Amino acid sequence: MHVDLKRIAEKVLAEERITFDEGVLLYEKGDLNYLGVLANYIREKKHGHYTYFNRNFHIEPTNVCVYDCKFCSYSRMIKQREEGWEMDVDGMMDIVKKYDNEPVTEVHITGGVVPKQNLDFYAEFFKRCKAHRPDLHIKGLTPVEYYYIFKKAKLSHYDGLKYLKECGLDSMPGGGAEIFHPEIREQIAHDKCTAEQWLDIHEQAHKLGMHTNATMLYGHIEQFWHRVDHMERLRQLQDKTGGFQTFIPLKFRNKDNQMAHVPEVSVIEDLRNYAIARIYMDNFPHIKAYWAMISRDTAQLSLAYGVNDIDGTLDDTTKIYSMAGAEEQNPAMTTQELVELIRHVGRHPIERDTLYNVITDYKDVIFEEDKAKKYYALPVVN
Repeated sequence: MHVDLKRIAEKVLAEERITFDEGVLLYEKGDLNYLGVLANYIREKKHGHYTYFNRNFHIEPTNVCVYDCKFCSYSRMIKQREEGWEMDVDGMMDIVKKYDNEPVTEVHITGGVVPKQNLDFYAEFFKRCKAHRPDLHIKGLTPVEYYYIFKKAKLSHYDGLKYLKECGLDSMPGGGAEIFHPEIREQIAHDKCTAEQWLDIHEQAHKLGMHTNATMLYGHIEQFWHRVDHMERLRQLQDKTGGFQTFIPLKFRNKDNQMAHVPEVSVIEDLRNYAIARIYMDNFPHIKAYWAMISRDTAQLSLAYGVNDIDGTLDDTTKIYSMAGAEEQNPAMTTQELVELIRHVGRHPIERDTLYNVITDYKDVIFEEDKAKKYYALPVVN
């Protein structure tokens, strides 16, 4: 074995942090088995066999967008508005009400950026949503939306988030991070918020006591060191605030977008990336994979490569990945299917809420024979 890889393994066992250069070395020289052993060691030390999922549903208020991200197959530029949708607050509340008798714990809101879905629009929705169902956790919008909304409202990131928190916002998903380094960000998402703005909005959310997630879009035109640079910036902010819960590597999918000529990376590279993320992101509690994006089989495999959360959705409420060519074109799984998917690889299924409190421990649950009764609204995106 490469002498430096041996040194990294020793550091992992001693719970010492690996350096930037060692992170790059893992990508360049680490084979799948070696990375899997280290990542699984860390995963089991932190979580044992626990594998989490939660019941949420998605609202995507619009797929029209003022931005022009090259990798996006989902949004329609303002000029292509005829292919798009834009909801009003009543339309969003109609979706919330659809789940009135379902045991969901979270609504996840993300989509495009349009001028009329402004500060007042989301303030009204958050207030009405909380008034209708106070126990429903609102995980809403990314720094891409907030940067635009707060700039327009002439509010600082802190004051804007403080106001929306008072209206009912509970936490923030991890989207819009893509790749932080300007060399890549300029090419794939030149007009959306910068890395510094993205990180600052999360930092202000953490100061307000909110928990947030973080993502990384990998497997396109970036180099390995760009991925490490991205994780390093997140790791540093987490050292400062401790407010991140989950890191979610997102695989670039090349269908129907402006980067369709860029080939997708292999499943081996997906698993290597999850493992390296688990090794590098030592101060992030959880690493998540989305089964609807990478396939059920790869999601099962990922549970041996550092991943301890796979989310899950039952009712096809997200279009962001299916429109980019994900394996699951109509993502839906019953609770029973999701639990069995986790059990089949020897892991312990736990339904959680957004803050990782245990709602139901499915280790020994025996399901009724009648699967038709078991359709519940579950999750999918960051």
